[in-house]
Parts: sequence; C-alpha cells; structure tokens
Amino acid sequence: MGEAILSELLTEVLIPVAAVVGIGFALLQWLIVSKVKLTPERPAHGANKNGYNDYLIEEEEGLNDHNVVIKCAEIQNAISEGATSFLFTEYQYVGVFMVAFAVLIFVFLGSVEGFSTKSHPCTYSKTKTCKPALANAIFSTVSFLLGAITSLVSGFLGMKIATYANARTTLEARKGVGKAFITAFRSGAVMGFLLAANGLLVLYIAINLLKIYYGDDWEGLFESITGYGLGGSSMALFGRVGGGIYTKAADVGADLVGKVERNIPEDDPRNPAVIADNVGDNVGDIAGMGSDLFGSYAESSCAALVVASISSFGINHDFTAMCFPLLVSSFGIIICLITTLFATDFFEIKAVKEIEPALKKQLIISTALMTIAIAIVSWVALPSKFTIYNFGEQKEVKNWELFFCVAVGLWAGLIIGFVTEYYTSNAYSPVQDVADSCRTGAATNVIFGLALGYKSVIIPIFAIAVSIYVSFSLAAMYGIAVAALGMLSTIATGLAIDAYGPISDNAGGIAEMAGMSHRIRERTDALDAAGNTTAAIGKGFAIGSAALVSLALFGAFVSRAGISTVNVLSPKVFIGLIVGAMLPYWFSAMTMKSVGSAALKMVEEVRRQFNTIPGLMEGTAKPDYATCVKISTDASIKEMIPPGALVMLTPLIAGTFFGVETLSGVLAGALVSGVQIAISASNTGGAWDNAKKYIEAGASEHARTLGPKGSEPHKAAVIGDTIGDPLKDTSGPSLNILIKLMAVESLVFAPFFAAHGGLLFKIFK
Repeated sequence: MGEAILSELLTEVLIPVAAVVGIGFALLQWLIVSKVKLTPERPAHGANKNGYNDYLIEEEEGLNDHNVVIKCAEIQNAISEGATSFLFTEYQYVGVFMVAFAVLIFVFLGSVEGFSTKSHPCTYSKTKTCKPALANAIFSTVSFLLGAITSLVSGFLGMKIATYANARTTLEARKGVGKAFITAFRSGAVMGFLLAANGLLVLYIAINLLKIYYGDDWEGLFESITGYGLGGSSMALFGRVGGGIYTKAADVGADLVGKVERNIPEDDPRNPAVIADNVGDNVGDIAGMGSDLFGSYAESSCAALVVASISSFGINHDFTAMCFPLLVSSFGIIICLITTLFATDFFEIKAVKEIEPALKKQLIISTALMTIAIAIVSWVALPSKFTIYNFGEQKEVKNWELFFCVAVGLWAGLIIGFVTEYYTSNAYSPVQDVADSCRTGAATNVIFGLALGYKSVIIPIFAIAVSIYVSFSLAAMYGIAVAALGMLSTIATGLAIDAYGPISDNAGGIAEMAGMSHRIRERTDALDAAGNTTAAIGKGFAIGSAALVSLALFGAFVSRAGISTVNVLSPKVFIGLIVGAMLPYWFSAMTMKSVGSAALKMVEEVRRQFNTIPGLMEGTAKPDYATCVKISTDASIKEMIPPGALVMLTPLIAGTFFGVETLSGVLAGALVSGVQIAISASNTGGAWDNAKKYIEAGASEHARTLGPKGSEPHKAAVIGDTIGDPLKDTSGPSLNILIKLMAVESLVFAPFFAAHGGLLFKIFK
C-alpha cells in the first residue's frame, strides 16, 4: 500500500495554519477597506478629500462633497440596521428550530439500540467493536449544533461586511471605476476567505476533539461528524428561503410601482420600498449565499470523510490520507489568496469594459493554479495505492486517479460557470435576443426567457454527467465526493466574486439616493451589471456542486443503510422516485407563491404612500421606509417555515414509514429533477434581469433602438425582470439546498432508518 510522503505531524500543522492565514488575509482586506472614511474630513493642505490626492468628479461639477458623504453614511446606516434587525428576527425563529431538531437527532439515533451504553460490533467490520450508538447520538447532535452555528455566523459576518462596504464603494466611485471595483472586490474577499477558513478550522477542531473520545473507532467518529454538514445546510435553507422572499418582495414592489407605474428611476429616494430592496440584497444574496456555500463545503467534506473512514485510510488509521479533503481545501485557501492579489494589486482596472474580464480571470487563474496544487496534494498526502469502499467491497485506487477525480470536478465547475455566463450576460446573443423580443411586449419576452432557461440546462448537465462517470469509474463514491470538493476548492474566490455583485448593487442604490451625479451612477451601474453575471456564475457553481455533493451523500447513505442495490423496477423504490421528482416542484410552488403574496402587500403599501403622502412625487416629503421594511420582514419570517418544514420532514417521514428503499428513491428523484429546475430558474431570471439592463444602458446601436427608460420595450423588460426575480433569487438557489439537505439528513438518520424504518410495510405485510 505504501505510506504518504506528508507526515501526520505536518498535516496537523498545515490545515490549521492555512485556515489562520485565510482569516488573517480577510482581516487585512477589511482593514484596507476601512481606510475609506464615511465622515466628511476637512482636506489637509496639499492633500485632497479623504486624504487622497485623487481628483473627484464633484469638484469638477461643483457639487457639495460634505453633504454627499453625510447622506451616504445615513443611507448605509439605514440599510445596515434593516439587515441586522431582520437577521436577528430570523435567527430567533431558526434558533427554536435548531434546538428542536437537535433533540430529534438525539432521540432518533439514541433509540437505535435503546439508549444502550454498551459497545457494539462495527457496521462495516463486524470483527471489531465500535463505541455505543448513544455516543453517536450525542456527538451527531453536537456536530449538528456546531455546523448550524458556524453557518449562521458565516451568513451574519458576510452581511455585516457587505453593509459596511456598500457606501464606501459609492464614495470611491467618485475617483474612478478602478477604485470602486477594488473596494467592492476586497469586501467580497473578506467574506470569501472568512467563510472558507472558518468552515475548515471548525471542522478540523471538531474532528480532533471527537478523536479524543473515539480513539481508533474512526467509523463512529466520522459518522457523527456528518451532523456538521446537516447543521450547515439546514440553516442555509432558512437563510436562502427567508432572505430570498424578503429581497424579492421588496424588489418586485419597488419595480412595479416605481418604474412601471410612476416612471421614476430604480433606487429613487422617493420610492418607499427602496431601503427594503437594498436591505434584501444583503440578507438574500449575501447572508443566504454564504450559508449555502458553507453548507455545500461542509457536506462534501463530510461525505468524503465518511467513505474514507471505511476504506483503507480509516482501517489502517492513516491520518494524512484521511485528511485529504481538508488538505485540498487548505491549499484552496492559499491558491485563492494568490489569485485575489491579481485583481487587487497586480493589475489595475482603468475602464468599465475591463471589469467583467477581470472577474472572469479570477475564475480561470484560480482553477489553473488549483489544478497544480491538487496534483501536489495527491502526490504528498496519499499512498501510491490504497483501497476505497465501493458498496460492500474494496476497490483498489492509485493516487493519480484521485487527482483526476478532484480536477474533473474543478474544471466542470469552470465550464458550468462559463456556460451560465454565456446565457446570462448581455454581452452575448442569448440575452440580446431576449431584449429584442421586448419589441412586441412582455408576452414574447417571457416566452424567449423561458426557452433560454430550458436550453441553458443542456451543457451543465453533460458536464455534471461526465464528472460523475469519470470520478465514479476511478474511485467509486469517494471519487464523486472529492469531485464536489474540487468544484468547491476555490470557494474563497467564488464567494468574493459572488459577494461583489450585491455590494456593487447597493453602491449604485446609495449613489442614486444620495443624489450623486449621473456619471457616478454610470460607474456603479457598470459594476452592478458585471456583478449580476458573476452572481449567476456563483449560482451555477452552487448548483453543480450540490448535484455532486448530494450524489456522494446518497452513496454514503445507501452504504450505511445496508442497501446492496437500488432497484428502480422495485415498486418501493419507484414510488419514492416519482414522489422525489415532484418535491422540487412543490417546493418551488411554495417559494414562488410566498414571494407573490409578500409582493402583493408591498405593491399595495407603495401605492398607498404615493397616493396619500402629499409632496412625495415632488420630492418635498419623505416616504415611510420603515413600514415597507416591516412588510418584507414579517412576510419572509412567516413564509419561510412551510418550505423549510417540507424539506426537513420528507426524509424523516419517508424513512420511518416507508423504509430505506423508498427513501433512496425519493433522494434520487429529487436530485434528478431539482438540478434541472434550479439551473433553468436561475438562468431565466438572470437573463431577464440583464436584458432589462441592456436596454437601460443603451451601450450599442441595437440597445438604443429599444430604449430609452420608460419606452414600451423597456416596460416589457421590467415585467420580465420582475417575473424572473423569485426564480433567480428565491426558488432556483433554494433548490440546490433542498437536494443536498435531504441527502445529508438521510445519512445522519440512516442508523435509525436501517434499524426501525419502514413501519407501514411491516404492518401491512
């Protein structure tokens, strides 16, 4: 079998050091962003405003800089307060759920052997004895709480950073598009690195603490660690659904009344829903996305560790090889750090057209460097030959084969990212065709947009299919788990690019509300348009990795539940399959209707204010922003519970009453249909949004024939964008959590389902 080159001691040092470096780098970026002051300063002699020698547009146009800075600070404060109060309200509800579900995990897993404290024969190696089931129940519950808290903290920190950076990006836009870009990107990097490093560090510490109790029983140790992934994803579900409903209710309300009925610009301070809309960007796109990708990362690590613990790594207690997934993530943090320097320090952006290529270069550079890093990790951390558990038998694998598994996932992620970009960026023909269809009204726009979304599924699905086939052929289910990890290995860069979008969007909103010049608004719009496309790329990554993660978890569940084959022709499996395929539709229906009913209340409130507050349209009276913020908060808290309950209860009901075979069908069905709907929903919404922006920007001859703002084609584009909002920001992104969460929950509860599941079939035998 051979030994790994990397010693155990070095592994134990390398992983935490990489995580600490990531956290340090994030704090450094934050320090640099914080140098942009939000208080008006008197310029020192010879220097200029904010202590920079840069030339500000305001001076040239004779605007009062002092008032602009104060106004920006006020707006930023309102957005930050709104986002913080929403998250605190959400976390109170989620906290109750967290405690209740933790009790459920303990009761279900503890009852597997009647809360016995005796050791029992191991599941996979019957000759060895493992720690009692009660220990598994206790530590799975602790891991669940740990994952849940880390997920909430990740989302909250992201939101805090984004609301800290938005006004600073606006102020930097006065000095040029390059300065604004770097501020927004650095702030995104703070979130990316904090999340990647925290996720890795907490998981690593948890493994080492559990090792003290479990000793040589690695099977039990890594089985209880799966609770960490479950905690991360269950919080992400509520963050994504709650945040998504909040942001889209406000967005739809603001757009329909403001743009279409009243013909005022986006983010106009006269619009009562404008603060709620900007708060929504932070709680949905930032806090939700942060929790979501943390969940994916935690689950792919857990899936790989569970399979490895029953392979030769676990049987021979080879700690370095066992930590291969964590080493890949550690190297990922360092590679992303180098990649970030390319955007912030090595190259300077001087023109608007350089923004999108700079963000795309980030993806390409990180993927290319990561491929080299994976080759090194595979060579030093793995023995030259080892065996991987493959449904009841051990399959011999070589270390270079595992390198291919991770690399295939990494490059599949890049392909999915670029295909998503092709279908959602207004630089390419698909979105331009959608914009062109607005000539004949909203109906043709909707038809073209839906067709684009369905078509955009084709290449990503082939990319996922190829990576599944290659990685499974080389290293069975472990191959698929590390392929998912490969896709997520550049998570720090992916999240930095993703968080950059909402920060730029907020910066544009603040510029409009503070009454800054149209040239600054043009710059922030350019940042925002690039951010829209990169957000779509981020969603593509999240969905692709979710498909691989849930398949790996599915494999681990099937092994743990003792199913030798999942036979589709068996009626027990087939009924599960067909019900599982229906679940994403049921879930999407719930989330779409929630956005619709919340938007309805918002539209009525905005109309009421425009009709009853004298002087609002003239700009002499201030709107009541707080009522709109309250409508969004109340609606999202109330509406996030039913979809969340659907996802969390389905595996429990299916496993307990119908047994592991039916549950395996449910998981397979949900995975297969969920991925398709998630990709098409996200891309349809993204395309409609950018078709609207294409008409508004009027950058090409073709776009100018469709505009300007307020023209009939523009109104049709706004309607398309409004329909797409819940698709791309609520239903689409939440679906990838649905498929992962059901799989990881099934894996955590597998011992219970295997021992006591299928009650109905037992009764009616």
